[in-house]
Amino acid sequence: MSVLKESAVHKLASKFIVIEGLEGAGKSTAISYIGKWLALQNMPAEKVTYTREPGGTELAEKMRDIVKVEVEGEVLQDKAELLLMYAARVQLVEHTIKPALADGKVVIGDRHNYSSLAYQGGGRGIDLKLIEDIKQVALGDFKADFTLYLDIDPQLGLSRARGRGELDRIERQAIDFFQRTRDVFISLAENDANAVTIDAGQTPELVEKAVFAQLDKWLTELA
Repeated sequence: MSVLKESAVHKLASKFIVIEGLEGAGKSTAISYIGKWLALQNMPAEKVTYTREPGGTELAEKMRDIVKVEVEGEVLQDKAELLLMYAARVQLVEHTIKPALADGKVVIGDRHNYSSLAYQGGGRGIDLKLIEDIKQVALGDFKADFTLYLDIDPQLGLSRARGRGELDRIERQAIDFFQRTRDVFISLAENDANAVTIDAGQTPELVEKAVFAQLDKWLTELA
């Protein structure tokens, strides 16, 4: 391993990288690009942990089922949805993410805190200050080291999502729900020095190139 590659592995140890975006933005594909990029930095596969939200642990996956699947005769209240998201997130952070980071691993997350602010805040209209207060109680100052937000027009994203199969409870919301969600995502990324926005409406080849470029830039800025 070259000195340059050794330096990259050292810099990336214990870093939490998150992919955010609307349905159909291509998060899973982008996560595969991050894995490919890490391999090019000579990061051993066993030193990379992949997570998703909501979910990622046995209990968190049960909470995911509650959020994603409609129950006949009972509507999941918006604030209950929000609290379930944070309950699942606490389980994931404490049982998976923090231990992996303590072991020097790179953690790649499919969604994290941006999603609650965007979906439950922007989409559902829950006060963002309330969500920030809940986040502080649940997670304190824990946050991603680097966030890549995949921006996509909601119509295009939902069209892609429909192509994957039946839509879940959240994916069946009206288009204005996703526009409000997108607006918050954009604002969050613009106001976070540790976040970047990538045009997810591009071809997969161009998205991969953009992901690599942003990760390269971030790596050069790491101490």
